[in-house]
Amino acid sequence: MKKKLLALIILLVAGNIVGQTKYGDVAPIFYNRCASCHNQISHGASLLNYSQIKPHLSDIQAYLTSGYMPPWTPDTTYTCFIHERHVTTAEKNAILNWIANGAVRGDTTSIQPPPVYTRYQINTTPDLELTIPTFTSNASTTDSHVCFSLPTGLTQDRVIRAFEVVAGNPSIVHHLILNVDTTGTVGSNLSGNCFTPPGDFSMGGYAPRAEPCIFPNAPGVKMGIRLKAGSNIIMQIHYPAGTAGEVDSTKIRLYFYPVGTSNIRQIHAKTILENNALNIPANTVKTFTAKYTVPNTMSVFSTFPHSHHLATKVLNYAYSVYDTIPLIRINKWDFDFQGFYTFRKLVKVPTGYTLFASHVFDNTSNNLDNPNNPPLNVVSGTSSSDEMLHDAFQWLDYREGDEFINIDSLLAKDPLLNSIKQNTTATNFKAYAFPNPFENEISIGYELNNPLKVSIEIYSVLGTNVRTLTNNFESAGLHEVIWDGKNNEGGSLAGGTYFYIIKAGDNQSYGKLTLLSEKK
Repeated sequence: MKKKLLALIILLVAGNIVGQTKYGDVAPIFYNRCASCHNQISHGASLLNYSQIKPHLSDIQAYLTSGYMPPWTPDTTYTCFIHERHVTTAEKNAILNWIANGAVRGDTTSIQPPPVYTRYQINTTPDLELTIPTFTSNASTTDSHVCFSLPTGLTQDRVIRAFEVVAGNPSIVHHLILNVDTTGTVGSNLSGNCFTPPGDFSMGGYAPRAEPCIFPNAPGVKMGIRLKAGSNIIMQIHYPAGTAGEVDSTKIRLYFYPVGTSNIRQIHAKTILENNALNIPANTVKTFTAKYTVPNTMSVFSTFPHSHHLATKVLNYAYSVYDTIPLIRINKWDFDFQGFYTFRKLVKVPTGYTLFASHVFDNTSNNLDNPNNPPLNVVSGTSSSDEMLHDAFQWLDYREGDEFINIDSLLAKDPLLNSIKQNTTATNFKAYAFPNPFENEISIGYELNNPLKVSIEIYSVLGTNVRTLTNNFESAGLHEVIWDGKNNEGGSLAGGTYFYIIKAGDNQSYGKLTLLSEKK
């Protein structure tokens, strides 16, 4: 009898697995993990529906298997950042199994429509939009660095709370640097030799695939960049050699705090760690470093390490005699994927600590990204065939308690980051918790008629979040999560009353839970 029951279970499980190898079951994974970069507007091949995905099955299989996609170069065992691009093991296996079983299309009539993307990542109207004059690249045999001075026309001081750079021609915009000329008197330099952008301070920069820069805007935690009336924004754009004749019209979209908003903390941005004495002979692997002594305690918001094609490893940290503060480690540098990485919590770096950078450069034929074959001697320079060690940071002047500010949580609720249009309504949303009251564990379940982003959180009677059980994109159907009566740190909670809140897209369900006694 037991053998028959076991066989039945195996058949049922096997049947369920086979049933999952249809496009409708993996579509939510493509929406959630791939579509933000792979859509009709962005730089990657569009992967929004079955017809678009099918021609790329072999690449998808290879990239998922190797870990090349989704692209996320920072080492998450060293430090963590917001908006990390990952695919879970279960999600990866689901796609690989689907491909291995023939990439069956199945019935697509009940699949949730894909997200709707526009040219912009922030889909709300900016307060100010500045576009460079239509420019024809003058980078023929050498790289061109062009500085555009864009008058803001502001008649009063404003504070930037977010900005988004939109490359007019993404294929030729190597990167750009944003500075602010507070005098409003600096003109443009279109010669191609504007290697050092003018201005009084930096706003930040942009590289392909970079996300918008959005600062927290919450009660008691407001951050931004002050822009004086009459200022110009200096946009230095690097156009690579061979792009001459191609046309660009890059723009910046600015979002301001309302006039009169108080207690906004100033964000500073600067390339703090530099080494302009790089000399990498052909057929050598060399390591170069840079240091900077911190004059005043800083709260680091984000980091932007930068090198070119010969770099293979990057490491940033801060240290004193007795302490080391990890910042970022990239074990396999990829020139095509770089930008500002925002820490989940502000990182305190005290006065007197040393910021340190180490970059490894491989100028041999073993480096598949080496632009020269055979290898040539390479030194510091502004061309993409030269090399750089230029590591930038965004930071605040430290205030007591900054290191406990959860940037990830603050920005997760920001409407500017949640402005992509998509179907967020569950046509049939039910939830339950059983057994209740409970002593050891309780099952919290819900049903969806269409795939949605779902979170389940447990709160105390004082309104404190004690446990987040899930925060993922889930497929249609019945789902169940077990809570063992422990908090987010794995500690046992005292018996008493708690509340659960399930959010599924725009839908919400909640209820009371009773933990009978403290877990032993």
